[in-house]
Amino acid sequence: MRTRNILWPTDFSETASHALSYAVEMANLYKVGLRILHVVDQLSGDENFQVLVITPEELMQSMEANAVAEMKKLLAGLNTDLKVETVVRRCEENNIAEQIVKEADKGDIGMIVMANHGRTGLAHFWHDNVSEKVVARAQCPVLIVK
Repeated sequence: MRTRNILWPTDFSETASHALSYAVEMANLYKVGLRILHVVDQLSGDENFQVLVITPEELMQSMEANAVAEMKKLLAGLNTDLKVETVVRRCEENNIAEQIVKEADKGDIGMIVMANHGRTGLAHFWHDNVSEKVVARAQCPVLIVK
């Protein structure tokens, strides 16, 4: 763990941004690199395609381009000497957690630092809890930040 990079998955939310400071702190502590991952979620269901004048593939490409632009803005505001790598992946089969674990399993990730949105009640029931799934499946330590 102490010689391998830190993985910080982000959805570009304020909660995820809060976890970034922990990821940078851990990377600085162990003097390792930081990999920033964004997974573009596959759209599904008829409600997502009601007034679509482009193909679903064109929409996914546009979402990926927007994610790359968000990564560039994020990097511009990141004040660190760490080696930082950014990755944008397309979600396969609507399973963001699986993509995060796959990225971590590539061998050079020693810890995942990610946010938990802290949903409770019905919100927790209706929304996929990515952080819980990552904790259950990851082979490396996972730090969850609220």
